[in-house]
Amino acid sequence: MSSSSSSPCAESGNPSPHPAAPAGARPGAWPARRRCRDVFWLVVFLLHLFLFGGILALAGLNRFRMADRFNISPYLQHGHSNHTAAPPSAGAPEPAPPGPVVTVSKQKAQPSELTETYWKYYGAAGGVGTVLAWAWLAAAAGKRDGGMVVMRAAVHSLTAYLAVVSVLCFWGKHFFWGVALAVGAALHFLYVMSVIDRFPFTMLVLQKAVRMVCELPDVMRVAYAFVLVMLCWMALWSFGVSGIVAMEIPNRGQWWLVLALSVSLFWMGAILSNTVHVIVSGMVFLVLIHGGQAAASMPAKPLRKSLQYAVTTSFGSICYGSLFTAAIRTLRWEIRGIRSKIGNNECLLCCVDFFFHIVETLVRFFNKYAYVQIAVNGQSFNRSARDAWELFQSTGVEALIAYDCSGAVLLMSTILGGLITGTCTGVWTYYTQSDKAIIVGSTSMLIGMILVGLTVVVVESAVTSIYICYAEDPLLIQRCDPEFFEQISETLHQRLQYRSSRARQILNGRLDHLPSTSSI
Repeated sequence: MSSSSSSPCAESGNPSPHPAAPAGARPGAWPARRRCRDVFWLVVFLLHLFLFGGILALAGLNRFRMADRFNISPYLQHGHSNHTAAPPSAGAPEPAPPGPVVTVSKQKAQPSELTETYWKYYGAAGGVGTVLAWAWLAAAAGKRDGGMVVMRAAVHSLTAYLAVVSVLCFWGKHFFWGVALAVGAALHFLYVMSVIDRFPFTMLVLQKAVRMVCELPDVMRVAYAFVLVMLCWMALWSFGVSGIVAMEIPNRGQWWLVLALSVSLFWMGAILSNTVHVIVSGMVFLVLIHGGQAAASMPAKPLRKSLQYAVTTSFGSICYGSLFTAAIRTLRWEIRGIRSKIGNNECLLCCVDFFFHIVETLVRFFNKYAYVQIAVNGQSFNRSARDAWELFQSTGVEALIAYDCSGAVLLMSTILGGLITGTCTGVWTYYTQSDKAIIVGSTSMLIGMILVGLTVVVVESAVTSIYICYAEDPLLIQRCDPEFFEQISETLHQRLQYRSSRARQILNGRLDHLPSTSSI
């Protein structure tokens, strides 16, 4: 595929008519009516939104310009004081009567006790994360494969960056976080070494996806807009978390509250990210099916309708899938990386295979390829995930997906963006409020990851659409880019041969261990 062509599908020079689209694709037009799917999870999300929104507003206002505006601190300290108070011992003298009570005006509270003391740090985190997110997307849309340079840099520099931040944590005497980041650096290095032979094919797929996204500037504007939507929710979230960080809560209560609110923020970020995923993958799928954005058979206003369906009838399915998909995908990458390097250790292979089959069962019902089916057909999440996975297994494309590391490479870009955001905010906090540097830096890292992830998902959506189209009808890819089609088909042939030879090797090894029956 030549990068200089504005629409390779439309200018492929193939005068033959387009092949018939798959039955489930409905390429001629969007379905006339769609039913709302997974409504239960939509209701759960809305209840979560109102509940956590109220908690965040209350926590932030409690210490905004006035310490303990709603007199919450006595309730938080009450259980701790009852638990730590010791009864007087026998024969001990009676305690002296209390002296005069000195009342401290709330208006004279120390600045470190107020919401706005920490809100500025989260404002800086949001600014840094937004700049990184938009810069990543601009680099992906730039000329001369700017996005590929950024992704390669993320892969090669993440281990070093984790190690540097680990050293900073040890220097600041935060040993737990130093050890955690050092372990993360080691695991990342081992993972990259275990899959480094897959990177040429991964970069080939990512390069194709980036070029397709660059030909659809409207979907990139959607990503920019969703970053702004996420910033609006983060403004409220950081307002509430700043109020909690300013409180004095015993027994590490701050950490538990911030952890619960961080899970809420992660779910919110995953929902918005997967909403972008549905919009973009639906658009890319239609472009591949119809042979170009300017094709006469393209539905009218496809981006507008894709956005409409994503935030209405399919939003419940997006909320449901966002709860589990990310964790299962990450676990699957790690297990596959370990499994590929075990060798002939039968005991270890048996243990890893046990967990591998559990994760594979979960992947059958929770995978990112479901979002393409949701975008095109409006199905429920579990049915979309199952249909997509059965399609891959029946066509053999699952072997190609297992070999591809594009999701892991994009995740590395997301983590690197979060680390840069967290480091900038954490260092600033350390020099002004050193005792709060870790809690502010770690939550700022989450903010950066979510914002960068909202732009990275644009490329990931194109990757999922490419694989779905290739499994449905390989001629769709061949018509748009014959050279890419030849490369991906050759890799699929090699992977299927490798799996066949590996299966024969394992079977022969097990047969060799069977007792001989020649004497019977």
